[in-house]
Amino acid sequence: MEGRTRIKICGMTELVRVREAVAAGVDALGFIFASASPRRLEPEQARGLISSLPPFVDAVGVFVNEELGVIRDIVQYCGLTMVQLHGEEDPSFCRAMPVRVLKAIRVGEESRAADLAPFRGVVSGFVLDTYSKDQEGGTGRTFDWQLVPQLAPPAPVVLAGGLTPDNVSAAIGQVRPFAVDFNSGLETAPGRKEPTLIQRAVAAVRQADLLP
Repeated sequence: MEGRTRIKICGMTELVRVREAVAAGVDALGFIFASASPRRLEPEQARGLISSLPPFVDAVGVFVNEELGVIRDIVQYCGLTMVQLHGEEDPSFCRAMPVRVLKAIRVGEESRAADLAPFRGVVSGFVLDTYSKDQEGGTGRTFDWQLVPQLAPPAPVVLAGGLTPDNVSAAIGQVRPFAVDFNSGLETAPGRKEPTLIQRAVAAVRQADLLP
């Protein structure tokens, strides 16, 4: 998909960093509700952060194998505009979401196009993250980007997994994703985003978009 690479920063926990990310020009911010994550927010916390967002910046709620009713309640209470599902959610579960869905796929050597095909026409995009048998996401490690073509994603790709200001240009050049998703690569500690890294990341993406 041609055009500007969109930017999402996930695992936001602080209002000042939310405002800095918006000022830097990001397109979406992620708020994590998964119980195992060190970046997990209570709905009240997330609602306060999301209420500060201006128009045209998406608020993405990240869930892992959560109950449908819980997700619906949080979407409404917090004002989420998208959900990102990182567990074993199937297409029928995704169809039941009250907002657009990003389905996370953990990519490893065994990943195949058949893993994504059932979600064709169901989700708005795929977050391609690094496979780990111990974690549903947030590993801070990249995966082999050469595996992406064999997945034949039937919806736009959001590339995740260990992206930093230093490697994102190479990632964009190789994968040509619709969007990139930063998290731990912009942190000094879990949930603590570093403003200079946010600025460097956005600048690196913009520079990569200018390359042939």
